[in-house]
This record gives sequence, structure tokens and C-alpha cells, in this order.
Amino acid sequence: MVELVLSLESLILQRSPLPFHYRLLAAQTIMSSHNHPPAADITLRVKAIESLLIEKGIIDPAALDAIIDAYEHRIGPHNGARIVTKAWVDPDFKQRLLADASSAIAELGLTGFSSEHMVVVENTPEVHNLIVCTLCSCYPWAILGLPPTWYKSFAYRSRAVIEPRSVLQEFGLEILEQIEVRVWDSNADLRYLVLPERPQGTANMTEEALAALVTRNAMIGTAKVLPPNSSIELAA
Repeated sequence: MVELVLSLESLILQRSPLPFHYRLLAAQTIMSSHNHPPAADITLRVKAIESLLIEKGIIDPAALDAIIDAYEHRIGPHNGARIVTKAWVDPDFKQRLLADASSAIAELGLTGFSSEHMVVVENTPEVHNLIVCTLCSCYPWAILGLPPTWYKSFAYRSRAVIEPRSVLQEFGLEILEQIEVRVWDSNADLRYLVLPERPQGTANMTEEALAALVTRNAMIGTAKVLPPNSSIELAA
């Protein structure tokens, strides 16, 4: 449901022939349905608005179906996990990824949805990277899916720059003092992705098995990739 709501909002703001203030009002109306439970009421409200917009010719049902299909099958953190694991097992790809992330990612067929201009930063035993967007919530949707609520919050956007170690502690991630923490500020022109460290005990694992270990938070920098059978990441 969240995906449908955000898709409708994006479609209205970008493709509707209505004047902008009307488009914005319609988008805000749809978004308000996301903020008021229960789910059954949200479904009815979104369906009603969708039907009205289709009837008025403001949106195309085929375009909606395409967007929903994209979110269900082509967009999400599983794409980011593919990039990470490919870099772990293929040194040449890793070198290309760190030198020109956009081109390397395109080799895997992952483009579009705010992911055309990418920079990948590597976590090492000496450096830990953290991604934020201080202005709004710029984020590589095609690579990581929908941004988590906390990523868009003012508290995270401000504190990640001022006190990154404290923020990471709140995610359950303790970074030793001798490890440098680097904060990268995404913007409308450039998105960042963290290449996490490969966990120990995974030398004989396949790419598919490795990908199952990689979480969205690890690719933002608020978590590390845990070895198999470790405790589940707590921060949502």
C-alpha cells in the first residue's frame, strides 16, 4: 500500500496536466491516506482517489500498473545486495565500482529511479561510512527501495552529521574510536551507497547466499553485515 500511495503521488506531481498547486493538493490528499490507519480505510481511500483520477484522465491505469510492477519486482534492497556481493567476489568489478559506480552498476542492468548518478564508498577496518541527505531524503530508490522513515526524519538528517557515532550507537552499532567515521551527504544530483565489509566465515558461500546477509541498513551505513547465524539486525 505504501508503494501505491507513493507511486500515485509521484505520478501526479510529475505527469499530470493539472496546474502544479492542484497536483500538489491531490498528492497531499493521497499521502494523507497513508498516515491514518486502519489499513482497510487506507485501501478504500486510495482506490477512490485512483478511480477519480483515472476517470478525469489525470493518470493512466497502465502507467500505474507499470509502477506497481516495478516496485514489486525490480526495485528494492535486493538490487543493492547484488552490487555488494558482486564486489565481494569479483575484484575487477569492485575496482570498477569504486572508480565509476554508475557505469559498474549499469553493467548489472540497474539504472533509473534516482540511481543514475552513484558513488560507492567502501567500509574498511580503518573507515566506516554513513549516508545521509541533510536537505530532504535523496536516496537511490532502484538500489535500496523505499527510504525508511528514520532516514527522512529531521533528527537523523541533522544528527548524522553532527554526532554520527551517537546515531550509530542508537542503531546498536559501536564504532571504535580509532576507526574514522565519514558522513556522505546525498543530494538531487548524486546518491551514495556503502560497500560493507564482508563478514568472516563466508569464504565458501555463493553470491546468492551472501546477498541474503546484506541488509538495507548496512548499505546506508547504520549496520554491518553479520556472519551467518548471527543476531538479527534490530534497527528498522
